[in-house]
Amino acid sequence: MLGDAGPMTDDVVHDLSALRALYSAVGEASRVKEVDYLHPVYAAFIKAAPFLVLATSGPVGLDASPRGDAEWLVTILDQHTLLLPDRRGNNRIDSLENILADPRVGLLFLIPGVGETLRVNGSAEILATPALLDRFAVEGKRPRTVLRITVESVFFQCSRAVVRAGLWDPSRFADRASLPSAGDILAALSREAIDGADYDRALPERLRTTLY
Repeated sequence: MLGDAGPMTDDVVHDLSALRALYSAVGEASRVKEVDYLHPVYAAFIKAAPFLVLATSGPVGLDASPRGDAEWLVTILDQHTLLLPDRRGNNRIDSLENILADPRVGLLFLIPGVGETLRVNGSAEILATPALLDRFAVEGKRPRTVLRITVESVFFQCSRAVVRAGLWDPSRFADRASLPSAGDILAALSREAIDGADYDRALPERLRTTLY
């Protein structure tokens, strides 16, 4: 709970030397695992991952956006290039606005049941080529755009964070009913201008018919 820790005296770290002094030296394994291209061992993770988080930065602020697909979430064009279709969402396009101003991106790939995650850093550009959109159509529905990501850095993250979180442990899965529903959240934040109960009733069918 907030406030349980009691009063705190902050020891703020302001420089790299002070920060580095708090940590041990980087091990050889942590150094050698980072490469600047999509090595086949890393390509295997990307091909298996149905979910990633896309991080961007720009005039609308920092953004970390979830992206998921049943299969072929990301297509490997070559050892230095990924293609990520922008599937149907909320039309806020925060990530895309950021990329227009600052092409730097970070991707974190997750695979259900696997502890290791994969991190890719690089730059992105937004493509709207009709033939490319056709290539990524699902159920006859094309993405609005496709991100072409130029890979600059790739490395895997060990499983400690996932193990600590028990992320894939069914015994630690949350009971969805114990948390506010999407309708509850919207009703509260809109001061009841949005009918939360109506929103929740319509949501399952809307999800089913508007995934793509």
